[in-house]
Order: sequence, then structure tokens, then C-alpha cells
Amino acid sequence: MIEIGAQVDLSHPAERVWRALTDRELLGRWFAEAETVEGVADRMLLHTAGLPGFEANVEVEVTERQEPELLVLACDEAGRLSELTCAVTATKQGCRLELREVSTHGAWSAEQHDPREQQLRQALTVRLPAILDWLAFQQVDLRRADGGMTAELPLIGVRGGANRNPRRRRTLVAVVAGAVLVAGTAAWVTLPPDSKPAAAPAPTATASPSVTADRTAVAPTASPSARPSRTIASATTRPSRTPSAKPSRTPASAAPPPPSAPSITARYETESDRLFGYTGEIVVGNPGGAAVTDWAVVVTLAEGTTVDDVDGANWRQDGRVITFTGAALAAGGSRTISFDVRDGRPKAREPESCTIGGQQCAGL
Repeated sequence: MIEIGAQVDLSHPAERVWRALTDRELLGRWFAEAETVEGVADRMLLHTAGLPGFEANVEVEVTERQEPELLVLACDEAGRLSELTCAVTATKQGCRLELREVSTHGAWSAEQHDPREQQLRQALTVRLPAILDWLAFQQVDLRRADGGMTAELPLIGVRGGANRNPRRRRTLVAVVAGAVLVAGTAAWVTLPPDSKPAAAPAPTATASPSVTADRTAVAPTASPSARPSRTIASATTRPSRTPSAKPSRTPASAAPPPPSAPSITARYETESDRLFGYTGEIVVGNPGGAAVTDWAVVVTLAEGTTVDDVDGANWRQDGRVITFTGAALAAGGSRTISFDVRDGRPKAREPESCTIGGQQCAGL
């Protein structure tokens, strides 16, 4: 059994993606031209001959349908049979579409397998999002009252790394600017015509209580028998007789000793990359003066990522966590681990984390 698979996260609802999967005209825009087979329900002929990885047209028939979550097709390409499963899962941003084709009779050659999978991934990540954007704009046409639809099919090509649509971005900025202008105009209209800012009250000089007390104490009275106020004498500041604080005789705490050098280290580097995956390389080193017999490198991958091949170490996978182990490392020795990763995220280049002995791997 040979398998071909690809998945993509889309910022569109599942219902719209389902329409792109099942509508014959839309299917022809992002994947291949399709025509119905006369007299046979749920059957179409895809004109795939000439596409990379395809040797002939493919006749497909729906064998299972759970709208808008699951679509299973039986495929016949000149006697080579396969089953294509389309699964749509709702996400916070929209939905995730996963396509998986498994051969049931016959097999694809090595020269046919890779181009076929690449063609499928390119259709999902480039052409399908463009068609969905066009379809969404058509469904929310801003000039429908003028008569007729104004949406145009965007150019299908490789979009930017952040998957932004400049046309939609300019439209959004224009709408926001218009809303701000309307809100400002409404606020100006509702102001009173002769509205004037009220004058701020003049600041009132408030005498400090301590200043008032001093003036009362030193002001002379009209009576000849008046005596000088003793408040003046009491106001004179006397030097404090309290002895100054003596320096503490407590000895300063000793500085902590410098951390010892790690007994084993690891450095991560992406050796090569491709559209949906990459090849990672980890160099484990022992800078100490004694051999290390028990070591493990723990790598955490992204959700839905798998490891296809590992060279240079033993490994096991538990969910998203891959643990690499191996033989003892001699003092001053090193070991190189190479592993091939299949990642469903377009242009993913590295794992989420890499640690050895609880310490982060260098280079990541």
C-alpha cells in the first residue's frame, strides 16, 4: 500500500471548502477540469492527463459522503485503483483540509509518486486558497446594488509568506477609514453651536500650615510687656545626640561558585528543507574528561508532524515528542543525528524545541 497525503489550514468555513471540493466548475479552477459521466450518479471524469504525476485521466466515484466533513472517492486511472479521502475539520481560524490517497490496486512508480504528491500539495496551498478568497468575495459583493456581480477571479500564483491578499487589505483599510470619517462627522454635528470652553478657575494660593505657624510665633504684639515667643527658640534645630549608626560587622555573603560546565552538549541545525518538511541534524558532544553512558536528546515537533527516517541514533516517538538515544560518548567525542521530518505546515523549518539533560540545544 502506497500513500500520498497533504493538508492545509484555511481561513474559510467548512461549508465553503466543501463546495470547492464538490462543485464541478470550482474543482476545475483549482485542481483539474471535470465532467460528469452521463447516466451514472456521483461519478466524474477528471482531466488529469499531462499533470505532474498523472499518466491518464482519472475517473472518480463518491463512495462515502458526510457533508461538510468527509468525502471518500474511488479513483480509477487507466486500471490503477486508489481511494482518495478528503477530511474537513473546523478550527478557530476556519478549517483544516486533509487529503490522503491510498493505492488499492497497482502502484505508482518512484518517478510518479513525488511529482503527484507535490502537485496535490501545490493545489491545496496555492490555487485552492485563491479560489476560496474569490468565492468569499463573490458571496459578499459590495456593489451588488449596482446590478451584476463585480468580483473577479484573482490571479493564481504563489502568494506571500504570510498569505496576505493586497486587494483585500486595501479594501479593509478603505472601509475602516470611511467608518472613522463618518464617526468624526457625527460627533462634530452634535456639538452645540455656541459651545465655548469654560474658563478654568484661578488657582488659589494656600499657605502651608508650617509657614502660618512660624509667622504667628514671631509677629510682635502691641503690648509693651509682650515677651518674645519661645516658639522661635524651639524652632531652632538642635544637632541630634543620637550616635550615628555603626557599620554592620556582619560579613558579606560569599559569592556563589560558578556553574560547572555541562557534561554533554547538543547543537541543532536544519540541514535541508522543502515545501512540507525538512531534515534536521543534531550534533551531540562530550566536552568532559570522562565518558558519558546515559544521554538522551528530546525533540518536540509541531502538531501533526511525523519523523520518517533517523540516522545516527535509536529513537522513539510518543505523540509529538521524539527521544534520541545511543551508545556511550567518549571524553571529547561527538555523535551526529540526522532525521527527516514531514511537516504539514508550509515552509516549516525546525522543531518547536530541542533539549538534552534539561538544557536547550544550541542553534534553536
